[in-house]
Amino acid sequence: MLFKPTTVPNASLYDFACVWWNYTLKDWSTFGCSKVNHSEDGLRCFCNHTTNFAVLMSFRKDFKYAEALNWITILGCSMSIIGLSLTITFQISTRKSRKTNPTVLLVSVCVCLLIFTLLFMLGVDNPHKQLDKPEILEDNVLPPSDTHTEQDRGPCTAVAVLLQYFLLGTFTWNTMYATNVFLMIRNSLATSPSHFTAYTMAIGWGLPAVVVALTLGITYRVDDPLGYRQEEFCWLAALDPKGNFDFKLPMFWGFLIPVAFMLMFNTVMLVYFAVTTCKTNPHLTSTRHTSMKKKFLSSFSLAVVLGLSWILGYLLLIPQNQTMYTILNISFCVLTTTQGLQIFILFTARTAIVKKKMSSTLNSVSSAGIPLHTRKFSLWRGEHSDKVESYTQQDTVLFPTCSSQTSN
Repeated sequence: MLFKPTTVPNASLYDFACVWWNYTLKDWSTFGCSKVNHSEDGLRCFCNHTTNFAVLMSFRKDFKYAEALNWITILGCSMSIIGLSLTITFQISTRKSRKTNPTVLLVSVCVCLLIFTLLFMLGVDNPHKQLDKPEILEDNVLPPSDTHTEQDRGPCTAVAVLLQYFLLGTFTWNTMYATNVFLMIRNSLATSPSHFTAYTMAIGWGLPAVVVALTLGITYRVDDPLGYRQEEFCWLAALDPKGNFDFKLPMFWGFLIPVAFMLMFNTVMLVYFAVTTCKTNPHLTSTRHTSMKKKFLSSFSLAVVLGLSWILGYLLLIPQNQTMYTILNISFCVLTTTQGLQIFILFTARTAIVKKKMSSTLNSVSSAGIPLHTRKFSLWRGEHSDKVESYTQQDTVLFPTCSSQTSN
């Protein structure tokens, strides 16, 4: 018997079974039937009895794997890695000179974002891509389902878990940073409240772990890892089989919803900061008022760096025309991949310590001492005396032009 295989869009035939209908069991059976051969033109079966025959087929989805990271992503992530590393080093090495600065919170934000960026560059590409056509089994066995899913091999799921954890951790620590500034401004404190660091450590590292554990426990199965992650690259599952965004998958409720709540909380905090710092309290000294403005600006800067790019990410979920989608997509890519560089500029390069150090270095280079060659001549009755030459050491700025003088 020859059966013509069904054509399924974006899928390849994984296996088939030659079967007949067993009226006693009211189910398909392979007893007495076997596979003969198969090709693109047909599936050939042999059965040693006559009854109602059929072919049950199982298909494997043809995945369109993400292309290699483009140069924009590689360049942006590389600059972010350098910027975050320098920021962490600077914050730790100068922590004693900044008693009012929440160093632990900012360093935690940078550590989470640094690890996320490294994992994204090195591990987001699925190492076990299903590029080869499936080899159909010789045994005539009933396929378990119409769609075949490969069992999880581990590395890609592990990367997806770590990416989810550290990116959620970045936003959680950003929220802790805003909360700390809020408490300091509200209570007119110069430093963080007592025991606040212990609470932030528990929430900053614990809350993302709880969300990731719940997401894994609800959606992950070894025989069906695509309920948790994507096959094309190692990140949370987001699309249904038709390619549409699915609100039931973990990308929505395991990441977008928690991040949305934190972004809204930070927005409320920023509004409070803006109102508080704009009001002039007669009981506050000018120094204290300036300190409040600095706290507001630091929190506002961090919120903009981490929040603006992901607001664009939410806009990408809304159906757009192709031109607008391309603009938003490029903007999202540039802003997210350079977050580490933006943090470095705002919290390291613009600090008074770095500015003073750079100014001192430039002055020492431009004010180098150089020897100047001086000649003196004496002219009398058309004759000149012995020439006297001397070398003097003078300090010059930007190396002005040297001139020779002649005296009588």
